[in-house]
Amino acid sequence: MAMGKTISKNRVKELRKTFDADPSAKLAQNAVSNNELLEVALDRDLVQEIDFSFSIKLDKWKVTHQKRSGRCWLFATLNLFRPSTMKKMNVKNFEFSQAHIHFWDKFERANHFYEAIIETAERPVDDRTIGFLLGDPIGDGGQWNMAMNLIRKHGLVPKSAYPESRSSSSTRYMNANLKDILRTGACEIREILDSGGSTAEARAHKDSRLADIWRILCIHLGTPPEKFDWQWEDKDGKLHRRGTMTPQEFAKDFVEIDWEDYVCIVNDPRNEYYQTYTVDYLQNVAGGPPVVYLNVPSEEMKGITQSLLEDGLPVWMGCDVGKQMHRKRGLWDAKLFDFGALYGAEFGMNKADRLRYSQTMMTHAMLFTGVDVVDGKPRRWRVENSWGAEQSGRKGFYTMNDSWYDEHMFEIACPSKYLSDEMKAGMMTEPVVLPAWDPMGSLAKDEAFQ
Repeated sequence: MAMGKTISKNRVKELRKTFDADPSAKLAQNAVSNNELLEVALDRDLVQEIDFSFSIKLDKWKVTHQKRSGRCWLFATLNLFRPSTMKKMNVKNFEFSQAHIHFWDKFERANHFYEAIIETAERPVDDRTIGFLLGDPIGDGGQWNMAMNLIRKHGLVPKSAYPESRSSSSTRYMNANLKDILRTGACEIREILDSGGSTAEARAHKDSRLADIWRILCIHLGTPPEKFDWQWEDKDGKLHRRGTMTPQEFAKDFVEIDWEDYVCIVNDPRNEYYQTYTVDYLQNVAGGPPVVYLNVPSEEMKGITQSLLEDGLPVWMGCDVGKQMHRKRGLWDAKLFDFGALYGAEFGMNKADRLRYSQTMMTHAMLFTGVDVVDGKPRRWRVENSWGAEQSGRKGFYTMNDSWYDEHMFEIACPSKYLSDEMKAGMMTEPVVLPAWDPMGSLAKDEAFQ
């Protein structure tokens, strides 16, 4: 293999000399080597300019906490359902069980993984799609449509009927062992088919491995209830009894949002607008509806977000959460940290190129709960996160300057009536299938920023 040109000793001497002769470089070196980088790069003027008031603010509840897990998409989904459910129940606070829907996601995703392994058995094991499937067979992440698949099939329960376990709040070791079983099963299934075994034989072995997955999940998370007794006391002290309910009955009776009517729209400037897209093997429930996005310009996605909030509806969204974010202060701005001035280097890619060159992707799902509108235009947004109330924003709520929305926001879920005629026509297009590793599927991977 040919080797490229090496770095010479003379070039290193030149670099040393240039750095030592630059007072700003030495000052930056002293500051960064002795202090937290983000505090050094933080733009003081922006911090002073940011206000925390909003012309529309919907939240009157406490934030939830996903803890050491990547269940943001499930928390954001159930947080979207909470306000109307709390109003129906006349209570100040309520949570659906995130652990319950998480259990079913793990179990269904294991089945989908094995089905994908059977489907791709003729490909070599070093095929890129096989490598992708094996790389993260059962991460904590997911998408709006995937949550809907779970609710449609398995329903929901209150948190009291299926509370958090140590492993639902800290998934590392459970996931590691699940991945071991899944990869082992994948190896066994491919060996069965490689040696001339039938698909029926491969599926029989899949079922035996799914029994292992079920046992492990029950040990870590608890066995999910088939039914439960439901009663609650409202904020006026009145006791309400509904008796025995199934998870499907509970979801039907206590979710007020018409989630079946929701669609996902994204802003992906790499690809054609008013066209639908899906991502190969982006699924959790085998045989369920696929994840489908409609790609639209950022301004139009933003307009729908504003309209939903003005109509009193929080908005489920996906973004690249860690970019230009100060976690403790709960702030986002496109230029919150001036890394360019600090390093004396230019950071120049636009949103499309950052997607192409792996510098950005969807990493986290949250909920818009407010917006500050001036002369009809949004200037900042209020966001409910699921990282708890301590050391995370202002009691768990964050402020996003509008400049950040265009650069680092990727997706929202919205009722279909909010789509323009052009968007509705776009929803009728045949989805373009993006490869399994495309960044538009990244929210379904293990969450990178917790």
